[in-house]
Amino acid sequence: QVHVMESGGGLVQAGGSLRLSCAASGTFHNIIAMGWHRQAPGNQRELVAETFITTSYTNYADSVKGRFTISRDNAKNAVYLQMNSLKPEDTAVYYCKATGYIRKAAGAMERFDHWGQGSQVTVSS
Repeated sequence: QVHVMESGGGLVQAGGSLRLSCAASGTFHNIIAMGWHRQAPGNQRELVAETFITTSYTNYADSVKGRFTISRDNAKNAVYLQMNSLKPEDTAVYYCKATGYIRKAAGAMERFDHWGQGSQVTVSS
């Protein structure tokens, strides 16, 4: 079983900073990617930033480039999102996603995508 636990978030004024943390735990073969998505009321969930463990490739939404930084600690299966110069339009519930593989019987691998419970980020103007 895989668990994804987030922490951080909260209320901040425009121009301020927040840091989100996320860690994956449980029984799995490996983690291949971790990332952050967000969902504002009335909107679809959208990608914010993601990082791929084996290639070190990172990807950001255009709206957060230059302001947000994703980083990771592979030994801890953890990922972090440093959010600077926050804007009211960044207000949303932020979700962490972990992608990896679980070893099944007879050596077969099964891919998983597990989400955290979500962390509220509110930016006041």
